Amino acid sequence: KSETMKIRSKNPVKAELIKNLYRKGIEEDMPVWKAVARALNRPRRKQHEVNLYRIEKYAKPDEIVIVPGVVLGGGEITKNITIVADKFSKSAREKIKNAGGKCMSIWEFVENYKGREKIRIIG
Repeated sequence: KSETMKIRSKNPVKAELIKNLYRKGIEEDMPVWKAVARALNRPRRKQHEVNLYRIEKYAKPDEIVIVPGVVLGGGEITKNITIVADKFSKSAREKIKNAGGKCMSIWEFVENYKGREKIRIIG
């Protein structure tokens, strides 16, 4: 069964990412990729914006968190967390690195994902 999704993004790089994530979700039977693709496919005015205090509140140490949108620098983060997002603000990136965490783009993470790690979507 072939499912399709209308891609809203006019940015060719982001459109390709959404298409690949959705296809990967179907092929590998991983609903997490389809959920991330749907969240990235929202209009820009409804894009997810997540502050660090929210990630600090809900994420566990050494966990992988996917934000299908922008990570903003509001609040502090003390946990060692790998955060995967479409974009990071400059202050968010600095705070995450100072706390011992990692910042990754969604492209980068999808290429290196082995399927063993637990993922939490916050958005």
